[in-house]
Amino acid sequence: MTALSHIAVIDIGKTNAKLALVDLVTLTEIAVVTRPNKILAGPPWPHFDVEGHWQFLLAALAQFHKDHRIDAISITTHGACVALLAEDGSLAAPILDYEHAGPSDDNAPYDDIRPSFAQTGSPRLAGGLNVGAQLHWQFKADPTLRDRTAHIVTYPQYWGHRLTGVAACDVTSIGCHTDLWSPQVGTLSSLVNDLDIAEKLAPVRRPTEILGTILPEVASRTGLPVSTPVSVGIHDSNASLYPHILMQKEPFSVVSTGTWVIAMSVGGANLDLDMDRDTLINVNARGEPVRSARFMGGREYEIVLDGQAVAASDEDIEQALSKQLMLLPAVEPNTGPFQGRVMTWVGEEPAVGTGLRTVVLSLYLALMTGTCLRLSGAYGPVIVEGPFARNTVFLTMLAAATGRDILRCKSATGTSIGAALLFGSGDELEHPELFNSTSSNRSWEAYAACWQLKSVKGRSH
Repeated sequence: MTALSHIAVIDIGKTNAKLALVDLVTLTEIAVVTRPNKILAGPPWPHFDVEGHWQFLLAALAQFHKDHRIDAISITTHGACVALLAEDGSLAAPILDYEHAGPSDDNAPYDDIRPSFAQTGSPRLAGGLNVGAQLHWQFKADPTLRDRTAHIVTYPQYWGHRLTGVAACDVTSIGCHTDLWSPQVGTLSSLVNDLDIAEKLAPVRRPTEILGTILPEVASRTGLPVSTPVSVGIHDSNASLYPHILMQKEPFSVVSTGTWVIAMSVGGANLDLDMDRDTLINVNARGEPVRSARFMGGREYEIVLDGQAVAASDEDIEQALSKQLMLLPAVEPNTGPFQGRVMTWVGEEPAVGTGLRTVVLSLYLALMTGTCLRLSGAYGPVIVEGPFARNTVFLTMLAAATGRDILRCKSATGTSIGAALLFGSGDELEHPELFNSTSSNRSWEAYAACWQLKSVKGRSH
């Protein structure tokens, strides 16, 4: 493993599919290509365009290997997703988009068999965000599907299976609010037997293990040697967390930002989580439980700005703070710590396409993140990775709202680096930098206190 230097990372996010080539020596992305992760309408249900992704990935692997050389392949994907494989390795059914409402229509029968929050650390979520709910609904919608399914694999391992022919699940993906895992004891939950899938669920492995080497047909399409190793793979938020597990001392928290903003507290308070506020127990690459809370911050960013992000001026910041212009939760009401609430503007709503709107939204996102950190029992410094690590308004308010040191990662995304490190030691990791705001904290703290009060009371003004 020490001879490996160029790791191709397949990174399938909810918004985009990406292939990144990571240099393990410098821990930088030396090549990146992306394509939108568009949802196909069906039949039989809304699903991911995996064939489009596959052709894109094969072409990109070939080009990267030609231009730079690829030594190994790692995989990271979004969670709440499994693939049902037929005996011949093909899909027994299209891979369901977890935002489809179908599984929510089956609430009562599923809730009769799903394990308790105490067993799984998994709250009951909307749509198909609980994989167990997906499976229950799919088997009911297509009564022949269970018999046609030979293997059930989590999503990173679907791509690993296409590369190697080996079926597996990884502990971080099956531990991602699936209802199928008991994180405190590290075993499958009672739901596996209740769904009658114990013989179909592929073996659960650690992300750092080698799944296998690429198939001859993949080698032929890409020019890669058949000896190219492929990692088991990892859930994307845990890929973001993994570098920090390698280099940080507990306690600390990592805020992974993207379509989802996920606060993960390592070595924090051993508190009881509130399952009604989208808190959960994730499972890290070592198989250890991690108290977490999340909301769809990236999605909310896109909704509120409506594609018109405008840089904020100092005057915009001063106006938002002095007038206490606010956005109250929740922009995306089906997830997060304020589920069921409808977003409300306090004061005059800033116009779309203005820096003032960007400021108020950034303050909102920081305060939502602070709420998630509190709910997950955060202690110690907070490390922010992903797009929001470049948003100084977000970082300044997060520091004011939490009273903690805020560190930011320099890399644009932590998922690719974290996934590449499944083949590395982390010895070359650069520690995140301490964020030092030049703004006075007093007005920021007053704003945070006011927002928290209004959010708790759920009032609109």
